[in-house]
Amino acid sequence: MILYHGSYMEIDKPDLLHSRPRVDFGAGFYTTPLQEQAEKWCGKFKRQGKSGIVSRYSLDETVFSACKVLKFDYYSEEWLDFVLDCRTGKDASDYDIVIGGVANDKVFNTIELYFENLINKSEAIRRLRYEAPNLQICFRKQSVIDRYLKFEGSVEV
Repeated sequence: MILYHGSYMEIDKPDLLHSRPRVDFGAGFYTTPLQEQAEKWCGKFKRQGKSGIVSRYSLDETVFSACKVLKFDYYSEEWLDFVLDCRTGKDASDYDIVIGGVANDKVFNTIELYFENLINKSEAIRRLRYEAPNLQICFRKQSVIDRYLKFEGSVEV
């Protein structure tokens, strides 16, 4: 499987030391199988006057049977609860990899309404059903990155 990561620099040796803790699936190295999505992730750096670099990796797919993986196939109450736990620093799970939809701007607006008790959980899920989920794969353990993810190159976008 080919995965991509959008940044302002080439990431030939992904490490968790540079990951942020309070994001969708917690601290980790975020990738996507969708090159266009990785290119969009570069947009925030380009708007800051930096370069946009998409790094490419091959993934040994035996990782999915060898590691502890949490996968969300669609936006759901479980996805919403997990993202909120991660974004508020309450996640205590020990997953090696988490796979699921991205909380982009539109999705995040719905999450914020729910988080601030302006809408209930069922209304949040109803709204999220209309959003086509992008896909992110978050590697949360350095040993998994080192063993299964191989850098293949990068391109400036």
